[in-house]
Amino acid sequence: MRYRDRREAGRRLALRLDYLRGQDVVVLGLPRGGVPVAHEVARELGAPLDVLVVRKLGVPWQPELGFGAIGEGGVRVLNDDVIREAGLERDDLAAVEQAERAELDRRVRLYRGGRAPVPVAGRTVVIVDDGLATGATAEAACRLVSGRHAARIVLAVPVAPPATLARLRGAVDRSVVLHQPRPFGSVGVWYHDFTQVTDAEVTDLLALSGSGGFADRPGDGEIQVPAGRVRLPARLSVPGAAPAVVAFAHGSGSSRHSPRNRYVADTLNRAGLGTLLLDLLSAEEEENRHNVFDIRMLAQRLHAAALWLRRETGLYVAYFGASTGAAAALEAAAAPDADVVSIVSRGGRPDLATPAALAHVHAPTLLVVGSADTRVLGLNRLAADWMRCEHRIAVVPGATHLFPEPGALTMVAELACDWFTGHLARPSAGASSGRPV
Repeated sequence: MRYRDRREAGRRLALRLDYLRGQDVVVLGLPRGGVPVAHEVARELGAPLDVLVVRKLGVPWQPELGFGAIGEGGVRVLNDDVIREAGLERDDLAAVEQAERAELDRRVRLYRGGRAPVPVAGRTVVIVDDGLATGATAEAACRLVSGRHAARIVLAVPVAPPATLARLRGAVDRSVVLHQPRPFGSVGVWYHDFTQVTDAEVTDLLALSGSGGFADRPGDGEIQVPAGRVRLPARLSVPGAAPAVVAFAHGSGSSRHSPRNRYVADTLNRAGLGTLLLDLLSAEEEENRHNVFDIRMLAQRLHAAALWLRRETGLYVAYFGASTGAAAALEAAAAPDADVVSIVSRGGRPDLATPAALAHVHAPTLLVVGSADTRVLGLNRLAADWMRCEHRIAVVPGATHLFPEPGALTMVAELACDWFTGHLARPSAGASSGRPV
């Protein structure tokens, strides 16, 4: 597994940390490379982001090989095995530490600008880096946070060797690591783009998060959307100058907290599009399986939500449907007063929409299906035969129904982003038909 860049690694890591959503969490990135990764995790969890400044102590003639690390508050960690094997003397250690201590102090002043660190006492702290090699900096970070009385320490990294994780086991409450390769090599080989992160990038990312964390960003938050006699719980996120909002219709057994749909939504937010993650059923209604497959009712609620969204935001509205939610999105888009600019289906069941509805959809529609999801792929092709609007079937190689394979969900998100951004013009009844490929 190789990551495109640190941000992609952070988004994948955030999927594994979704269980922390709603808890009292602080995300700490290890500068500089760990901060872009931590930024994605903090954004997904809606948590405060801060830096935890630590510095690796490198062997003088082989700086990438760490013999220890230092951190804020006088924290110091040494790896006796590396010191012995490298033949380092006391003067060697002191000279390296003096230089790194000066750099550490400089970074603390630059990154914080006199601001106090985000409090961690009594909270769950997620320590994030772009990868571990010897683990010395991570160990120093864990010691520092423990000294600040964190209630729980979670170490989260995209890649690390098993031996390093074993050595850190006693310093953390839990480790979340996406990839543990053998042999390991170095952190950089597991990224296509491992460009050095600058101080300016670190300070910019900290400024974007704000002192209160991502949960406090304007336009973001949990809301209630009126839909007839019911009010639907939803999460709205509208970046500044967004041209459209994508309403998500989830599949059976899923909700607005779905890590897969949140991953796609985050990609759309980064492209400047708004998102509305919407629950079309209450928890009580979901207990009746008939409701989950009542496509007409789901479509009516989605349509009502879309009308409300258009009225409240003044923006164009698009649909993203997963599983049965895709059928609801197509049915809703076929309503006479539907004003939807485009539709994307992920592993959807468009065949559950009526043929009449499929024929009356005017919004350009992309049907994304995994090549290994053969039954659903066949059903999508049958449904596409009824469609007269511009439409296309995009097949993700090797993917199964939930797209858990490495890189599969990333491809879904990119396809959806390209489709939505490429179809921002209002639909018309005379839209030309397209051929699925």
